[in-house]
Amino acid sequence: MAGFAACAANFFTHPLDLLKVRQQTMKGTGNGLVHVVRGVFAERGMLGFYNGISAAVLRQMTYSMARFATYEELKKRMSRSDGSLPFYCMAFAGIVAGAVGGICGTPADIVLVRLQNDGSLPLAQRRNYKHAIDGLVQITRDEGPRGLFKGAVPNVSRAMLMTGAQLCSYDAFKDLLLSTPYFTNGLALHFSASLLSGFVATTITSPFDVVKTRVMNAGPTSPYRSLMQAMVLIVREEGIRALYKGWTPSFVRMAPQTILTFIFLEQFRGLYWNNYARQNRVRFE
Repeated sequence: MAGFAACAANFFTHPLDLLKVRQQTMKGTGNGLVHVVRGVFAERGMLGFYNGISAAVLRQMTYSMARFATYEELKKRMSRSDGSLPFYCMAFAGIVAGAVGGICGTPADIVLVRLQNDGSLPLAQRRNYKHAIDGLVQITRDEGPRGLFKGAVPNVSRAMLMTGAQLCSYDAFKDLLLSTPYFTNGLALHFSASLLSGFVATTITSPFDVVKTRVMNAGPTSPYRSLMQAMVLIVREEGIRALYKGWTPSFVRMAPQTILTFIFLEQFRGLYWNNYARQNRVRFE
């Protein structure tokens, strides 16, 4: 259910993810958000903002499904007899779940990055993947099976930080907001905590996100040999601010992505338990 919920949310946020990737792969100046939006629209109109949607769906059905399943299983195994779970255990579960999701989602992530960025390349350099599966086949044929895991280290590092930061900061902000007289447990609290946790997670993971995008978008002659070497090279050539390229669309995407994913997930769970589980006497443990 988590994979389907993430796919539903991704439909609304995919254009922002595409803008983020375009910004992160552009070097030098003149890569502001308005400039990128104009370039995408000039290529294919509104449909241009959904380049790579097949790979985005495949990524959510691997990355999101794996991390949600791992997180829930770890929470169940580490919970105390009264059902409570210490904060450090939640953080550990989030980090491990992020690692599992990052590994499972790397092949789809590579195709997604390349599909999203293909339109910004000169015609002679475009890969012209027809869809996600075609991208996986072409990468395996041209770069070997190892090509499907190019950029796995920064991708997994980002996924670990992302999942851990989201969970920890969300709970912390929830407690903080509840301690004020302005919030009670409800939609306003969840929305505000999600928004703030999205800000923290985006800021923490942005450097890894930029490196991941650069490495995955590079061909066989990639100048990047490792995570740290890539960061040093980017900072040396473009300055420290280059590690935060695409921060704005990334944050604007992450906030609604988080909120919508959990809204859809709760709705799907409700439909399952009300329309199937009760009729078939399925018991939740």
